[in-house]
Amino acid sequence: MEDLAALRKSYELAELDESASAAEPLRQFETWLGQALEARLPEPNAMTLATVDADGRPSTRIVLVKGFDERGIVWYTNYESRKGRELAVQPFAALQFHWVELERVVRIEGRVEKVSESESDAYFATRPLDSRIGAWASPQSRVIASRATLVANAARYGAQFMLKPPRPPHWGGYRLQPDAWEFWQGRKSRLHDRLRYRRDGAGWVRERLAP
Repeated sequence: MEDLAALRKSYELAELDESASAAEPLRQFETWLGQALEARLPEPNAMTLATVDADGRPSTRIVLVKGFDERGIVWYTNYESRKGRELAVQPFAALQFHWVELERVVRIEGRVEKVSESESDAYFATRPLDSRIGAWASPQSRVIASRATLVANAARYGAQFMLKPPRPPHWGGYRLQPDAWEFWQGRKSRLHDRLRYRRDGAGWVRERLAP
């Protein structure tokens, strides 16, 4: 194995300057996500979601962003999963996008709420059939005896619903309403660019953080 302590990378691809960044964080995010898509990065829509339980113990996992606008950032999941149970107790979370090839990170923090049932229904209807059956078959985050349990569940629900499985009542979307954003651009000599946007009334304050 390589010496982990000796691993180094010099970040020199780009810079993030106040004069060249958007005045509002959503526009800056839209630009960066668009560039990640144009660069054909592997899963540019993947983000780390961090939640905490009632005792303040944190947990993270990767989820996929499925939409964003002025109301917030949206993803879909099982409401009875660990993250769903934690969000029911502590409705605040943090998101992080890491676009390694572009030497960029975006961090987002805020309050989380469920999207409307109509939004969840509309998105669920667009999913592949196997994924819709899977939403019924998987008791997400629960202990199961073996993979055979999932296969048997999928077969059972597939036979029950055929080509038209409805959205499970325990499955749907969440929306994080940002009150803080940070855009990180790697720079040479570890003098990285960090721009934070924090909510100030109805607007945003943009400020530079030391790396």
